Amino acid sequence: MKSAVIVFPGSNCDRDMAVALTRATGREAEMVWHKDAALPGGLDLIAIPGGFSFGDYLRCGAIAARAPIMRAVVEFANRGGLVLGVCNGFQVLIEAGLLPGALMRNQTLKFVCRDVHLVVETTDSPFTNAYGNRRLITVPIAHHDGAYVADTGLLERLRGEDRIAFRYVDARGEPTAEANPNGSADSIAGVLSANRRVLGMMPHPERLADRQLGGADGALLFDSLCAVLAAPISPPTPSGRGAGGEAATAPPGAAPPRQSHGGPRS
Repeated sequence: MKSAVIVFPGSNCDRDMAVALTRATGREAEMVWHKDAALPGGLDLIAIPGGFSFGDYLRCGAIAARAPIMRAVVEFANRGGLVLGVCNGFQVLIEAGLLPGALMRNQTLKFVCRDVHLVVETTDSPFTNAYGNRRLITVPIAHHDGAYVADTGLLERLRGEDRIAFRYVDARGEPTAEANPNGSADSIAGVLSANRRVLGMMPHPERLADRQLGGADGALLFDSLCAVLAAPISPPTPSGRGAGGEAATAPPGAAPPRQSHGGPRS
């Protein structure tokens, strides 16, 4: 599996993400600077890491979403490529239009940094297939603007389409108010795109992907990706829908959107 990590000014989890990807795949992740206009060839996965891109000025992720490299990331996603956004990366993906909803200031108005319990709500995705359904895991969080906000219609659609990947829960697996660290609607910790190939989540799986760090619950997310990409590639399914479910857009001369286990190949 060939992966790349996008690096912005203010990213601070890019190396953690690269280490987790390299450990899982056995192949060094490529670091891509935000001012680059093109992605490395043959990528299977793009990861957008946590941090405080551009100092969180204007709005978390808003400036990063308009960086030169993000046009290529959006095109990659709309062609069926796998994209993972963690914490600030989740904010960037929402600002780029690849995921629905919004991420607002924590309900407590305070920065929260601690381990949280999550329940895996679906295994029907390239990111979660190695987990057991409804599995309880522990993953750290570290954010100030992580409250997922969505209107009633969007929440119903996410539930109906099985696109809620993770929820915040207590030690018994119950989504209580006390277990919700930021006031997210429906205790949502992570969501999938309409084509299920883009995942955004506030918790940091890369920070708990090695038992020497205190646990390895995050490692299964990276194992899931490796398993999907090692499987035989299915025939492309013609589609006019982008990663976020809207009509896909591409520059003149670009290949039509497609779906495959391995993502775009060059």
